Amino acid sequence: MHRLASSRGLDMDLLQFLAFLFVLLLSGTGATGTLRTSLDPSLEIYKKMFEVKRREQLLALKNLAQLNDIHQQYKILDVMLKGLFKVLEDSRTVLTAADVLPDGPFPQDEKLKDAFSHVVENTAFFGDVVLRFPRIVHYYFDHNSNWNLLIRWGISFCNQTGVFDQGPHSPILSLMAQELGISEKDSDFQNPFKIDRTEAGVQWCDPGSPQSPPPGFEILLPQPPE
Repeated sequence: MHRLASSRGLDMDLLQFLAFLFVLLLSGTGATGTLRTSLDPSLEIYKKMFEVKRREQLLALKNLAQLNDIHQQYKILDVMLKGLFKVLEDSRTVLTAADVLPDGPFPQDEKLKDAFSHVVENTAFFGDVVLRFPRIVHYYFDHNSNWNLLIRWGISFCNQTGVFDQGPHSPILSLMAQELGISEKDSDFQNPFKIDRTEAGVQWCDPGSPQSPPPGFEILLPQPPE
């Protein structure tokens, strides 16, 4: 009975976490408010809101890493990645149909603003996931040609928007492209999250790390779905 209750608790936690992630994927940060800057005021406002969204995304991934349950992480990332690429594909369709250029004026139409923000935010979020859980992501990504094409388009789009030109998030697109093999790796490329960690005196191996677990510690990775 206790085991059943624990299982239900895990399932409930999983559902709640997935619901939170989907809110992150689907909620845009369209630029609104007083226009104050001189170049593209709407874009400058959006950049500030983008910073807020990035903090929310990174917090979600921190919580995911702290689950310390590789099977739950696989379940969450499986569902999340499918949702992320569906949003990315739908947003690309909206933007290309309206001939929105990534280096053009920030869109004013609400539907186009949402599509723009979905592309920028979900591409960046996928970069975070790739770098923190590379082993899991490669299982799903490497054999999915549609995802490969979508993220190549997303990276190209984001690189032209100006959103990633400066600031703490500027390296994410390049690091993601190198980790995925989309672009050639720099001679000094290193994924900063591919490390073993020690927390509270308990040694555990980053589930996303390609490195072997330390001696005496073993992780049994579930097989990816067929």
